[in-house]
Amino acid sequence: MHRDMLFAFFAAVFFSIFAAPAFADNRVALVIGNGAYARVPHLPNPPHDAEDVAAALKRSGFEIIVATDLDKAGMDEAMIKFARAARTADVAMFYYTGHAMQFAGINYLVPVDAQLNDEADLRRLVRVDDVIADMQPARNLRILVLDSCRDNPLAEQLKRSIGTTRSAGIGRGLAKIDSPEGMIIAYATQPGRTAEDGDGRNSPYTTAFLKNVETKEEIGTIFRRISADVYETTHHAQLPELSLSLIGEFYLNGKLQITVPPAATPEPVDPCAAASDHWKSAEAINTKAAYEDHLARFPTCSFADLARTRIAALTTPDATKDRRRFDGIWQGKLVCEPTKSGLPGWSYELTGRVTDGVFHAEIGRVGKPGSQTFDGTIAPDGTADILQKGLSGDSRRDPFHRPVGTEYNNTYLTKFDGSHGSGTRSNRASCNVNFTKR
Repeated sequence: MHRDMLFAFFAAVFFSIFAAPAFADNRVALVIGNGAYARVPHLPNPPHDAEDVAAALKRSGFEIIVATDLDKAGMDEAMIKFARAARTADVAMFYYTGHAMQFAGINYLVPVDAQLNDEADLRRLVRVDDVIADMQPARNLRILVLDSCRDNPLAEQLKRSIGTTRSAGIGRGLAKIDSPEGMIIAYATQPGRTAEDGDGRNSPYTTAFLKNVETKEEIGTIFRRISADVYETTHHAQLPELSLSLIGEFYLNGKLQITVPPAATPEPVDPCAAASDHWKSAEAINTKAAYEDHLARFPTCSFADLARTRIAALTTPDATKDRRRFDGIWQGKLVCEPTKSGLPGWSYELTGRVTDGVFHAEIGRVGKPGSQTFDGTIAPDGTADILQKGLSGDSRRDPFHRPVGTEYNNTYLTKFDGSHGSGTRSNRASCNVNFTKR
């Protein structure tokens, strides 16, 4: 009996040493998935993304802090725990999936209880630069992953609330962050673009992350393969952005060691064996010639399609990004139909000019009764919030019989496309404006 107990003890020690992977460094990760938003439609994938990413990182030796559907207080509490753990860590990773936005070049993560009425409400969000600051004490490597560039209804609500001028700082997607030394910053898509949420259990980016993160590859190679996988699975619609500032190599799961027995005949040479290293050099140079050279050397390898896309981007400017294509004279007609509630109808024509993407039109003598102005900046995608400002004229002709000189303001949510444009008044759907370029 005593001998059997000793055998069981030493067997348990043996398997505890050799059956589980050993990690010499101290690793900590905070994983947050926000999907159950209170004031906008739910995102189905982030809670699943967080659960699956946390499990994969735990298998790779990370101490995990994982949470889903956090309000502002919950996010603050999780960040405090993470900041304390990062002080003694060798590797710190922050993985966020959910809504995020940028304002004036600053990126924010959105808690599930967020409500944005004006700029002051940005304090209800979590600044990404605060997250980066919390990660800096980690000694060897810091990794920030933002799977959060989905279309954000909260950002659109804020844009409409604060008006055209003040909302100029609200951009699509997220702003690019300069990567500090010893850090990897990965976005689900390029700055200023939006990402897909996906139809399955996980988003396209998280799906690619789970596929690659536990492989025995260098960390830079892992993230480049994640980007390539997302680009291919989304049929070239989504290209992740990756910023690495590393010296040397780092392996999350150890370097793959392959022992090949001597062969009687030489093995065929893999034509893509050097493609990954050559692609790193091409990306670092980031010129048309560098990508053309990569495509000539490795025309059938994994980065060939991505090289063609980069060549096309450097060759042909994207006309949709040049809002000056709308410059010129635009003839418009504004029509308000009578409503069942008794509001009267009316219509009139106006002529406006677009210069460097900025629309302006005047009716009457500006500043005098009966005058109107129309102003707005056309975004690269053709959308514009046209602000109408006016002073009422002769009360006998004014449909609302307002006193002469009464100020009024309206906003027309407008879309320009080619030589046509149309818009609807934000506070009265029966009022529409149509434009034709002369």
